Amino acid sequence: MDKSKSLKEGAILLPDYGVDSWDWNLITQSGLFDIDKKLADYTEAEMAQLLYGKPHKVEMQVGGKSVNFTLEGIIEKFSGKYIKRDIKTRPERTQKMVEPFITNGPCRLCRGARLSQAALNCKINGNHIAELSSMEVGRLIEVIKEIKDPIAAPMVKALTERLQHLVNIGLEYLSLDRETDTLSGGESQRVKMVKHLSGSLVDVVYIFDEPSVGLHPRDVHRLNELLQKLRDKGNTVLVVEHDPDVIQVADHIVDVGPLAGSRGGTIVYEGSFSGLLLADTLTGNHMNQAMPLKDHFRPATGKLSVVDASLHNLNHVNVDIPTGVFTVVTGVAGSGKSTLIHEVFLQQHPDAIVIDQSAVGVSTRSNPATYTGIMDDVRKAFASANKVNAGLFSFNSKGACENCQGLGVVYTDVAFLDSVKTTCEICGGKRFKEEVLAYKLGDKSIADVLEMTVEQALAFFDIKEVVRRLQAMSDVGLDYLTLGQPLSTLSGGELQRIKLASELHKKGSIYVMDEPTTGLHMSDIAHLLAIMNRLVDAGNTVIVIEHNLDVIRNADWIIDMGPEGGSNGGKVIFEGTPKQLLSAKHSLTSKYLSR
Repeated sequence: MDKSKSLKEGAILLPDYGVDSWDWNLITQSGLFDIDKKLADYTEAEMAQLLYGKPHKVEMQVGGKSVNFTLEGIIEKFSGKYIKRDIKTRPERTQKMVEPFITNGPCRLCRGARLSQAALNCKINGNHIAELSSMEVGRLIEVIKEIKDPIAAPMVKALTERLQHLVNIGLEYLSLDRETDTLSGGESQRVKMVKHLSGSLVDVVYIFDEPSVGLHPRDVHRLNELLQKLRDKGNTVLVVEHDPDVIQVADHIVDVGPLAGSRGGTIVYEGSFSGLLLADTLTGNHMNQAMPLKDHFRPATGKLSVVDASLHNLNHVNVDIPTGVFTVVTGVAGSGKSTLIHEVFLQQHPDAIVIDQSAVGVSTRSNPATYTGIMDDVRKAFASANKVNAGLFSFNSKGACENCQGLGVVYTDVAFLDSVKTTCEICGGKRFKEEVLAYKLGDKSIADVLEMTVEQALAFFDIKEVVRRLQAMSDVGLDYLTLGQPLSTLSGGELQRIKLASELHKKGSIYVMDEPTTGLHMSDIAHLLAIMNRLVDAGNTVIVIEHNLDVIRNADWIIDMGPEGGSNGGKVIFEGTPKQLLSAKHSLTSKYLSR
């Protein structure tokens, strides 16, 4: 509040208390305050009443009638409305409006433990429950094992078993009080796996979608052991996976192909791992071969320094990332890779371009054709061929079906239930007016073009700029996508690659990628490497956080973090070429690269 002003002059700065607002009228009509008096002149009692007054009834005139309303102190009401409730559940606009008036900090009494003093005064071997919860799992196990009271023996046994599962799956760096919304997708999936391992259910079907995401090769073996334990308890475990080490331990393998998109959808092999090695499929062929270790390395053109990185578990890290080359940052889960690059490096070098797996648009109107800019040239081509306005070939403009406004679907509200989505009866989901669909380019309408895959569109178009952008999408392994597929339906890996495709023509940039192999089959990784090398050859700097051994083998420079995760990590344990990494016996990455 601005104490140099009176209530009448707008002394209360909170968003709900603007002059003539409902809450402002409630205060000014209460008769308890002098609305012309500067707040600086208020007595201590008056200020306490204004800020912290307890709820009480106030009579107000509404439409010529007297009505009773509840008045309470400004801070009391604000606290109940925005602080005691989770502000994250409120609309984004409200959050931004309120943020300037809220300062977060640990509670002075419990120091962030969120428990009463009675609870915090209960200790086991000198530690209260919040102190135990804040320990890393690896250390917590040792503390729990020191509890020798026979009454606690069954609880100690059950707890150490569950904690050991977390360690076995590579999550020993987590603490039990870690907020779940701060976990990565891979970490969340592994925590769920531990939950079910500790349960008593049997004869359950578990489905895992790429559980190896975010895992170092050392941790993949730990993952395999947990998957096998789930199976051995009497359950059925189905895993969608590309990692060769996970495929290798499967009892039964189903290989889908032969390729992607319209050329996929067929079961090309079923059987054991030994049979897969003999099968003439993409997966079988790539299981029998490994990419060679790179032996020629680009010289650096300069360096990007990270100075005294101490965030989270980073231990005063100083490291130089070479420019003009392809650098891979690797290390076990929790070793500090993402903190070093995403938080410290990007803060010190804000001009770097991040190509991640975050959404590029949640609108159903965004698709690969609009995102890459192809649609502009396609509209012009249709307009030129038919001598009409280019706006007709946009489902966001003149050409949109009037019944569904270019969405292709109609939403119907059903009382208190979720709205029902049905295909538009007028356009049949094509999004365009009927007269627009009559205009052709070659023998295709604009709707036909949007239904084409990237591969089909490459064969259809001869417009230079369109072909260039389509080829970029094909180069990153997205030739099976249709041009009109909503971006909101793409996976994280597909989103990352479509962003990469849009950057291929640029020069002199710094690119940061986090696990770009996510969702890629082994046959696509060579493709991805060729693209990253193409970026570097064009004069760009490429920095990749990655665990995939084929990507590590083909880097110009390796930065290996470790030696372990959490408090036992946060150090740069190796810098050099992949060939030099083979000699770094202290590195876990070196051990698996040597295999």
